[in-house]
Amino acid sequence: MLPENRIPTHPGEILQEQFLEPLGLTQVALAEHLGVPVQRINEIVRGKRGVTPQTAWLLSQAFDTTPEFWISLQANHDLAVNRPREAIPRLQKAG
Repeated sequence: MLPENRIPTHPGEILQEQFLEPLGLTQVALAEHLGVPVQRINEIVRGKRGVTPQTAWLLSQAFDTTPEFWISLQANHDLAVNRPREAIPRLQKAG
């Protein structure tokens, strides 16, 4: 269930604060380890880019997590950011 009073943390913030910093890793080191451009990691950490399924697989293997962990973080963030301002009425059975 999504919190209604705040936006869930972007996966890039989780990546930086719970994985990179505790391990003493830089974004450059992670990008090199994953074989991806540094720009991709930097944009994820800054919240300017989302975690794709491909990146979720790479991060899960590098940090011994699951791809679902990363995709779930991203999906929860995206759903909250894109929540409609007004609810639409529920459809009713015709006739």
